[in-house]
Amino acid sequence: MKYVIWTMVLVLLIAHQDNWNWYDDTLVWGVVPIGLFYHACISLAAGFTWWLATLFMWPKELEGGVQADSVSPVSASAMPSSAAAGSIKEND
Repeated sequence: MKYVIWTMVLVLLIAHQDNWNWYDDTLVWGVVPIGLFYHACISLAAGFTWWLATLFMWPKELEGGVQADSVSPVSASAMPSSAAAGSIKEND
């Protein structure tokens, strides 16, 4: 699947260079210029490709989250005095 996604990325990079739509006055649905419609479709395809990339190529070692021993606790001296004392006031 990794090679399919990389191929999709390369196809999108090549298809993004749409020199053939520069001088085309065609309107899609009578309103949207063909160049704008083309780039909207490319954007949707890029979003789909990115979704596939995160679905199939995301590193499995990042799925577990942050390890408890790798996080240092925040000391009270590092917090503002109002937060340390628990005296944060809410706006009424």
